[in-house]
Amino acid sequence: MQQEVVKSQRVVRPVKSKKFSIGSAFMYVILTAWAMTTIYPLFWIVNNSFKTSRDVMNNSFKIAFDPVMINYENAFERINIGRSYINSLIMSGSAVLLVLLFGGLAAYVLSRFNFKGKRTIYSILYATLLIPAFATVVPVYEILIKTSLVNTYPGLIFPQTAGNLTFAILVIAGYMATIPKELEEAAFIDGCNRWQMFVKLFVPITRPAFASVSIFVFLWSYNDLFSALIFVNKENVRPIVALLNEISSQYGTDFGLMATAVALTVIPVLIIYLFISKFIEKGLTEGAVKG
Repeated sequence: MQQEVVKSQRVVRPVKSKKFSIGSAFMYVILTAWAMTTIYPLFWIVNNSFKTSRDVMNNSFKIAFDPVMINYENAFERINIGRSYINSLIMSGSAVLLVLLFGGLAAYVLSRFNFKGKRTIYSILYATLLIPAFATVVPVYEILIKTSLVNTYPGLIFPQTAGNLTFAILVIAGYMATIPKELEEAAFIDGCNRWQMFVKLFVPITRPAFASVSIFVFLWSYNDLFSALIFVNKENVRPIVALLNEISSQYGTDFGLMATAVALTVIPVLIIYLFISKFIEKGLTEGAVKG
């Protein structure tokens, strides 16, 4: 009987309702506006890619309820966009591999060894981040001419590798510096040399930093129109971003074809980003540069 009285006398606490502040409302309005300005242009491009050039000119904001595929057929037959896709993947993929190889080795030395001039090297690396890419175009182009690398795959791969190497070294070195020395000593006891230790110990542990660096390097090299226009301008080695500039000059009146080429260029990168965004977020925190 007493237990029933106690149960009946239990105090029911009111559920606290979350307060809706003006600051939160303002933040959501800003984020919504930013999302619309980012998403709508992409939708506008994809929508116009299913229209003829005349429809794009007359009413570009109308939804294409009756889509046409002629623009996509012309993209692969008339301007050979598939070849440009292959060129971009070869150049960007090769740049990523070289950056990870040389950047990882340099980061391993800087993070795990103490030697004279180490601070100077770090200062030089940080200083190179302040130099714009435009300032190095003339000497790089002159080197490519003397080595006969203009309009070749290495003619864009090597400059992309050199341009992204500093970023890779600093990010990977900052991550490797956080690895405990006890793991390194245990590897020495097990008989590992420096190369085995780098491959079997540091590379697996530093995988988030390597992943974030590879993602950024691929996106930067894939979207680098400036270098593509200068260092490689022949059709057989032309990347896809350079193809867009050529379409705007040769087929300037065919707006449907231009919209299709832009959509085919952007959508694959967007899909890749959606699948690997978690690695980017993880790399920004775990692979942060430490002084």
